[in-house]
Amino acid sequence: MRQSARTAAFEPKPRQSSSVDSDLVTRIERLRRSVEGVIRGKSETVTHALVALFSEGHLLIEDVPGVGKTMLAQALARSLAGTFRRIQFTSDLLPSDIIGVSIYDPTHSQFKFKPGPLFANVVLADEINRSTPKTQSALLEAMNESQASVDNSSHPLPKPFIVIATQNPIEHHGTYPLPESQLDRFLMRIRMGYPDEDHEKEILRTQRLSHPIDEVEPVLSCQEVAEIQREVRAVQVEPSLADYLVRLATATRRSSDLALGVSPRGTLLLQRAAQAHALISGRSYLVPDDIKAVAIPVLAHRVVPRARASAGAGRGLEAETILGQIVETVLVPL
Repeated sequence: MRQSARTAAFEPKPRQSSSVDSDLVTRIERLRRSVEGVIRGKSETVTHALVALFSEGHLLIEDVPGVGKTMLAQALARSLAGTFRRIQFTSDLLPSDIIGVSIYDPTHSQFKFKPGPLFANVVLADEINRSTPKTQSALLEAMNESQASVDNSSHPLPKPFIVIATQNPIEHHGTYPLPESQLDRFLMRIRMGYPDEDHEKEILRTQRLSHPIDEVEPVLSCQEVAEIQREVRAVQVEPSLADYLVRLATATRRSSDLALGVSPRGTLLLQRAAQAHALISGRSYLVPDDIKAVAIPVLAHRVVPRARASAGAGRGLEAETILGQIVETVLVPL
């Protein structure tokens, strides 16, 4: 397939390697096929999940019940040769229920730490907005610091480590919405959406006798995931694309439709996610389309639309729509 002129413009000079190891590409594709075997017709959603994993970030899936949020997390977890824990968040869940507790060991006359379900490679935090802010904070602090503190002792979390949280945006009774400061702990926020008619028919056909999740086997080891994560950091970013990233962030801060724009941490995470997208696409260098592909999932939950937008195009626009307009208007480097 012939390269587009825009992609070719950002390809590193011949003296630099611009190719990705074929074995690494094969492993990434193997993981993608494994997850897509369960999540039908949602290629973009699966790509976003892989971006979060390989960027060493966490994923928030916000959508109505029954569209596959939990299945996506389970398919990704079962495709990795690591540990998986599912935590059902409820109003009576305590921080110690997810982090763990220190239990007195009479044999050695000392307290011994008993890890909670948070100590796993893939953690599914189901319906995270149903637990109290105190429990949410305990989880999100551990996500941010990659460790959990109990009784003045810090316990490192396993690597790789990813939290996939779900929440229902429609039902608000008995829930505790995550504030912006805690939403910021997630690399990406995505929505599953309903499948199209053809894929829904396929779901009906393939799940008459069994569920595809039952056939998922590990296709990547934790060591291989860690290797891919290191390769993501090595993806080359041309100075003109770094300028583009900054211009996007600046545009959100100057937008009359937004009360709060993207922070420098958001810009940094957007770059990391775009690097992961490039690697998943088989490139060791960044192009503008990588940034555009992940800009809204990475940034939409980091901005706050104005409560009362002025008359005109800004009225009633949600964060995704406003960001989409910004992405389309900010000049792309050629």
